[in-house]
Amino acid sequence: MLQITTRDEKGCTLVTVGGRMDAVTSSEFEKKCGACLDAGARRLVVDLGGLEYISSAGLRSVLVIAKRVKGASGGLALFGLKGVVDEVFTISGFRDLLPIAGSLDEAIAKV
Repeated sequence: MLQITTRDEKGCTLVTVGGRMDAVTSSEFEKKCGACLDAGARRLVVDLGGLEYISSAGLRSVLVIAKRVKGASGGLALFGLKGVVDEVFTISGFRDLLPIAGSLDEAIAKV
């Protein structure tokens, strides 16, 4: 199960993600972030601190959103990676592809 909430935070849209992002749930992440972009958001910061697991399908969804944000001349940064999720981002090379911050304020500064 995936939990996603959004709120405005210092001129950015904070997307907080918890649970598991896999082949079944990753489309929810794409829809929620896509809806934020459709509503005019251009600066997304994504808190993955509550994420317990991410599969290759989840990584793909993160990449899809990153490309949409870039196409809209916006900014995206992730933070809160820990445990298995952090390992997956490191092993997959996504740490080198996407801006990853250590805190909310650092993530906001990156977008």
